[in-house]
Amino acid sequence: MRICIIIPGYNESRSIGKVVANARKIIDDIVVIDDGSKDNTAQIAQDAGAYVIKHEVNKGKGAALRTGFQYAIDHSYDAVITMDSDGQHDPDDIPNFLYSLDKIGSGIIIGTRMGDISTMPLIRRCTNKLTSFTASMIAHQKIEDSQSGFRLITTDVLKTVKLETAGFETESEILIKASKAGFRIISVPIKTIYGEEKSKIKPMRDTYKFLRLLFRSLRW
Repeated sequence: MRICIIIPGYNESRSIGKVVANARKIIDDIVVIDDGSKDNTAQIAQDAGAYVIKHEVNKGKGAALRTGFQYAIDHSYDAVITMDSDGQHDPDDIPNFLYSLDKIGSGIIIGTRMGDISTMPLIRRCTNKLTSFTASMIAHQKIEDSQSGFRLITTDVLKTVKLETAGFETESEILIKASKAGFRIISVPIKTIYGEEKSKIKPMRDTYKFLRLLFRSLRW
């Protein structure tokens, strides 16, 4: 099975090199989508061994993911693993996804942080519980951590689901649409490292966008 890792990044020059280098210890093919960075994120990622696709302007995390998904489809990958570029995700957890893939065959596997939330900022913890509960109700499947960006997605999901959003809400959109298309969604535990980098997520703004997405999903 051919799998690539997709890493969207925006101004992540401090962390992207280490993220790519560590990920390549597990999976050879790393694709970084530089989403209009103003620093040298793209060059550092390339020097670390990633294939880099550049957006000339910042389009949003969802748009970067969609670019990566299309690359995976065009190059006949069987599945993708998505990771964040800020170093929060530990590539050593990737085998957990690969083992679980044998169980479901196709669908989405989400890395859940909710087993150990002691280091998760309180506002993130609260908004994540709200969005995960609501997404589970809409999708009719248990989604433990709807906002986790560490996932394995089989390419048949990417070919079936038409994504429309461009921001962080894309990660919820694909869960809801994949579920409605009949794909299974399961979770595996992951470790998460919260460093000193300031998160680009705005909990209140992005939760509002998520809830707006859910209302739209009633028409899908």
